[in-house]
Amino acid sequence: MTKDVQCAVPVSAFRQRLARMQALGPGLLVSLAIAMASAFIADHYGGPTLLYALLFGMACHFLSEDSRCVAGITFTSRTVLRLGVALLGVRITLEQIGSLGWFTVLAAVCAVTATILVGWMSARLLGVRDDFGVLTGGAVAICGASAALAISAVLPRHEHSERDTLLTVVAVTGLSTVAMITYPIISNLLGFSPAQAGTFLGGTIHDVAQVVGAGYMISPATGDIATVVKLLRVALLVPAVVVIAWLFRRQQSTQAHSERRIPLVPGFLLAFICLVAVNSSGLMPHFVVQALSETSRACLVVAIAALGLKTSLQKLATVGWRPIALMVGETLFLALLVIGLLYLGR
Repeated sequence: MTKDVQCAVPVSAFRQRLARMQALGPGLLVSLAIAMASAFIADHYGGPTLLYALLFGMACHFLSEDSRCVAGITFTSRTVLRLGVALLGVRITLEQIGSLGWFTVLAAVCAVTATILVGWMSARLLGVRDDFGVLTGGAVAICGASAALAISAVLPRHEHSERDTLLTVVAVTGLSTVAMITYPIISNLLGFSPAQAGTFLGGTIHDVAQVVGAGYMISPATGDIATVVKLLRVALLVPAVVVIAWLFRRQQSTQAHSERRIPLVPGFLLAFICLVAVNSSGLMPHFVVQALSETSRACLVVAIAALGLKTSLQKLATVGWRPIALMVGETLFLALLVIGLLYLGR
């Protein structure tokens, strides 16, 4: 009897994993197919692979509404993305991080704080809820959709909480996509150096994937710096959420069983830091660094294809103008603030 029970447990676990793979398969394969097509066109006709993957994904947005693909696309745009970003740690050393200097770190803190405050004040001027201004300001200032989910978990609950969170996620993803395409052009027009362009992109674009995509469209050096600067902003999620929770005096007892509660420190950030430390020590063989770097790029291309699949400009047009105006204003404010800080730091 005991043996039968022991045998049943592994079989049951295997069936659960198999069912999970079957659920993820269609969406993952669609994202992979778009990524492979993008790589093929980039290799044969030139151009940025990441941008092709994004645009082709957006063109196939209808697939994200197919129930068979939803789970796989969501998995790819989150888990595969985080794996790709974490593996980027093998491209960066502590020496590179130190080269950013104290001014960049201080500028990131000021930009995040100022953008959240502007979101709060602008919400009051536009006649929307204060907490919605903080939610959108934090999403724009820190790390897009991930920040929106984390911040929404500590804001006061009301009848429009779910709607506000969904609207913020959809809008900030769309704005981040637009920024990924336009900000590299702005960097060139302003005559930024690779380091300045990386700081600008990493300090302004909302989501990690779009920061990475925009940075590596310009050059590997710009991509590396943009990634480091962006992860500095991601690290600020922890103190930002703590301060917001304290300001709104949220009752912890009512949120003890919240399904939307997520870890305050993203796991991919911890993995990224560990890989940076190992790579800085010089103990990692060169061929391992190369292999992990290529794996990272492949993951990012597939993840950005999935993000393109999830991006719907049509949904942005169905909401009122005030929330969109609020987030556009916050985005423009952050971009202008970072540009001003870059000129100040010259």
